Amino acid sequence: MGRLLALDFGKKRTGIAVTDELQIIASGLCTVETTDVIQFLSEYFEKESVDVIIIGEPKQMDNSVSESEADIQKLLPKLKAKFPDMPIERVDERFTSKMAFETMIDSGLKKKQRQNKALIDEISATLILQNYMTRL
Repeated sequence: MGRLLALDFGKKRTGIAVTDELQIIASGLCTVETTDVIQFLSEYFEKESVDVIIIGEPKQMDNSVSESEADIQKLLPKLKAKFPDMPIERVDERFTSKMAFETMIDSGLKKKQRQNKALIDEISATLILQNYMTRL
C-alpha cells in the first residue's frame, strides 16, 4: 500500500501533505515553489510509493470555479503526461486556508509564525488530504 499525497496548489507556492504507508495519518510534508512541483514529485516518487495524488479544487461560495482553477487545469495535463499511471483525485478546498490559520492559532503559534504563508499552504494541503480520507 502506498501513500496518499495532497497538493494545495497556488500561483507561487504549493503545499504538500502525505499519509503514512497505511494511509491512516495525514501529515504536512513541505511547501515548494509551484514551478518546481513536478520535479519535486518526480524525486519523491522515486523514494516513496504513492497511490493517488489529491489536488484541492478551489470553488467560490456559490459553487462556481475560483480563478486559480485555470492554473490547476494547466497543471493537470503535465501531471498526467509525467505520471501516466498515477490516479489524480480532486477535493473541494473551500475554507482550508482559513481553517489552517485557525489551526495555527489553536496550536499556540505566535503571530510571527502565523504569518508564514508556506506553513499555511502545508497545513491546507493536510486539511485537503484529511477531507479526502474521510470520504474513503
